Formats: sequence, structure tokens, C-alpha cells
Amino acid sequence: MSAQVTTRDVAVGDNTFHLSETGPRDAEPILWLHGSGPGATALSNWEWMIGEMGDTYHCVAPDIIGFGDSTHPDPPPQGIGAFTELRVDTLLGLLDTLGLDQVNLVGNSMGGIISLAITQRAPERVRRMVLMGSGGAPNAGFTPGLLKLISFYDDPTAENMTELLTLFVHDPAFFGDRLAEIAAARLPRATRPDVERSHRATFSPGAGEAPFQADEGSLAKITQPVLVVHGDDDKIVPVAAGEYFAEHIPGARLEIFEDTGHWLQIEQGPRFAALLRTFLAET
Repeated sequence: MSAQVTTRDVAVGDNTFHLSETGPRDAEPILWLHGSGPGATALSNWEWMIGEMGDTYHCVAPDIIGFGDSTHPDPPPQGIGAFTELRVDTLLGLLDTLGLDQVNLVGNSMGGIISLAITQRAPERVRRMVLMGSGGAPNAGFTPGLLKLISFYDDPTAENMTELLTLFVHDPAFFGDRLAEIAAARLPRATRPDVERSHRATFSPGAGEAPFQADEGSLAKITQPVLVVHGDDDKIVPVAAGEYFAEHIPGARLEIFEDTGHWLQIEQGPRFAALLRTFLAET
């Protein structure tokens, strides 16, 4: 039986996190960091996973600043580098506010970028790290799927949202006959002016800063146990990115899921949860 999800708003300085949680607050904590995309939230990425894992762990899943119902800065930082810095600052502040000295990190896509940045900034706060379909590798490039995600607001329609969602999975039949329904449900949040503003700022071209990239030297300094998980049919972030992280992070373990896309945690939820439990329990 899945653990009950509770939600609350938590103030961190001038920002507020919309936070979803499961599990006992005195249990070992997992900080779940979701990916990007129009309308993305913690629960759109992690609802099933935190329900499943909440029997054993304190699962902490915030809408990252600039997403969902958390604060959308106005004006926002321009470019993924500057916005990542703000997101790291505020997430470390959230851990302080919650009284969490050290956490396990699970980051999907952009959440992987932020996980790497937190580990570089404050390694003492990270026990273990899981990178799932993580961005930030220098060999990742811009896939057609990622470009479609970035340019969504050029045509913010239900039809475009439907097409975009098909790129997150290996087989669109996974959604059954609910794909249009899911896209329509996600569209109102995606088309909120504050959500669009944060998205455009995150992916702002010509912001004067290089995008976040985890180079070989920075990765070599990571001492935490790291699990790298990637779908072999990821159309947003290529599997080569996961292979790069596994090659350059000392002792990292790589698991490639066959016939799986970018939303591995949704397509392969039970298998991913079992793998995660084993990894987190290792001494």
C-alpha cells in the first residue's frame, strides 16, 4: 500500500516551496528533484515513487523554484547557469529549514543537473546520489525532443503538449487512451504566465553564461556512491549522457533500462523502486 502524500508550503527566505512529502519525518530522507518541461511539478514526476518509497524513507519532493506552485522569481535569473545557482541556494536553504543535515538525492533530467550542482557546492549534505536521465553531460547535445521541450511556448497548444508527452516514453501506447486527457490536464498550469516566464528564462539564449556542464574534472571529485540510471530510448537526454557520468564519476554504477524512455520512473516504476531500495541500503 502506498504511503499518503501530504503537501505544504515552506518559506525559505523570500521564496516559498510547494512541498510534497511521504513517510515518517524521522526516517532517512530522500530529496527528489524533478525535471523541467512546461507544467512540470514534483508530483508529475514523482507521485507514484514517493508513495512507494514512503514506507521506509522520508520522501521530500519540492516543486523546484521556478516550477509549479513554488515561487517564480520576477524578474527571473537568465539562463540555466544562473537559474541553477538560485535553485541550489534555495534547496540548501530548504534542507536547513527542514532540519535535514544530509540527504540522498534522486534527480531526473534537470533535477540531475541540480543534484550534481548541490553535490559540488555542499558535498557534506549528500549521502548518496541517483542520476536518472540526467542532463548536464558535455556530450548530451540538443536532441530533437529537448528542442521541442524548450520551444513549447512557440505553440502552446493541447496538440503540441500531446506530441511532447509522447517523446517522454518509449511507447506512447503506455498512456493508453488517456494521452489527450493527460495533456489537457497539464496545459492550464503550463500556460500560466509565471510558469512560462520561468521556462523562458531558464532556457534563455544569449544569457551571457555557459549552460551548466559537469566536466570530467568536477565529476572526478565526487566521493559519494552514485547510481546512474538511463532509458535506452531516451529521446530527451541521450543514453550517452548516462554513460558519460558512469565513466567519469569514480565508482559510479550504471543501469540501462531497455525499451524505456525519459520517464523511466513512470514506465518502469516498480523496477526502479526495487533498484533504488537496494542501492540506498548498501553500506
